[in-house]
Amino acid sequence: MFNTAMAMETERRRLDAVRLREGAIALLDSPQYGFYILAERQGGTRSEPVGQLMVTYEWSDWRNGIFWWIQSVYVEPDRRGVGIFRAMYDHIHAKARAERRVCGIRLYVERENRRAQTVYQRVGLTPSVYTVFEQDFVLGHQLE
Repeated sequence: MFNTAMAMETERRRLDAVRLREGAIALLDSPQYGFYILAERQGGTRSEPVGQLMVTYEWSDWRNGIFWWIQSVYVEPDRRGVGIFRAMYDHIHAKARAERRVCGIRLYVERENRRAQTVYQRVGLTPSVYTVFEQDFVLGHQLE
């Protein structure tokens, strides 16, 4: 599963496999929470997943609309730099623009992950004026 690799690579976190599986299933079973996008490479009669992202929703009373939050972005290391994230983002962007209630797209990224920040800026995302604060009741701030 991409989420395990993504958490280890970007945050040095080892995720609980059972909780992670249950979390992914909960999203798939509850479309009101969001959805996943998978990028696949076609290989003969089979396709192979090479990337993913997840979209969740945030209501904005100021805009009377919904922000789509991009999360859990991962592209396999040997597939990076060939446009897979851009293709997934372009798909999400077009889908969001077509939905009247969507007022924008947001994502958060680790402060030190300059490579990802550069990729996100290349597709048209800009740094926000906001800083994210949290109290994580499950993972906290513990690293591996």
